Amino acid sequence: MSTLTGRILVTGGAGFIGSALIWALNERGVGDIVVTDFLGADEKWKNLTPLRFADYVEADVFRRQIADRAHAFGKFSAVFHLGACSATTERNATYLIDNNYAYTKELAAWALAQNARFIYASSAATYGDGAQGMDDRDDNLSRLRPLNMYGYSKHLFDVHAQHSGWLKQIVGVKYFNVFGPNEDHKGDMRSLVNKAYQQILATGRVQLFKSHKPEFKDGEQMRDFLYVKDAVAMTLHFADQAPTAAGLFNLGSGEANTWLTLTRAIFAALGREPQIDFIDMPEILRGKYQYFTRADVAKLRDTGYRRPMTALPEAVRDYVQNYLVPSRKLGD
Repeated sequence: MSTLTGRILVTGGAGFIGSALIWALNERGVGDIVVTDFLGADEKWKNLTPLRFADYVEADVFRRQIADRAHAFGKFSAVFHLGACSATTERNATYLIDNNYAYTKELAAWALAQNARFIYASSAATYGDGAQGMDDRDDNLSRLRPLNMYGYSKHLFDVHAQHSGWLKQIVGVKYFNVFGPNEDHKGDMRSLVNKAYQQILATGRVQLFKSHKPEFKDGEQMRDFLYVKDAVAMTLHFADQAPTAAGLFNLGSGEANTWLTLTRAIFAALGREPQIDFIDMPEILRGKYQYFTRADVAKLRDTGYRRPMTALPEAVRDYVQNYLVPSRKLGD
């Protein structure tokens, strides 16, 4: 059972991490949840069908109505702001600034005004290529150089929250490479596990990008892969068990694994021998590609988070065998 009380808002609640967070709240017995999102024309609405919540409101409607009347949807005890355009290839900077930056400013100010706990999704993309480190204890945010407009839109709010003093009251979580059930609708932004599973079904093989840096062999580019069930447990921790923690926090497994390690785990989960082909990375990605990420989660642990991270092979096996193969959503 959760210690969370009162009404909860989850923005982006039909999306990947948002719907997983609602599932985790439901698992804790929480159902007084208002969900916002842009459902549009894709299939992410299917993520909501097994979940329990009190109301659904389109995000632009919610934004307009709380601007006119702060308590239009009641009083909230906690706000999980996970709604954003998360496409790292999105090039419409005006859209990203409004959706990822301006709306987050409005929502944070609104939440703070009604004393609601505000937890929002920043991103590990704010760290860029990692040359300036990936240290969530370093308050010098101006050192960071995101590689794409998505990362920059997230970085802008982090900086604004710091300058305004909000980071002493709110939590920004920097998700690393999250994968798991409920990501089917994400298209090219799906994790390799999801894409590789589909490739294996179709061809029996998986394609990985070649390395374009001599210090990394093909397939040995490294990322911190985080299972979505761990990601939402960490996120809820800040409202549930660490309600006074504030600032920016890395959310990752704390380990860096190669794409080859991940791919071999996918084949193992299916009981198949690995069959891997290396292909050229598209030119548009080469200057914006992260070759190494690993979250230092010491700051998270300092807040009292004690749950062990799910080992990569175990997480991949759970995702593949319990969700991808039977085509299930969280909560089914």
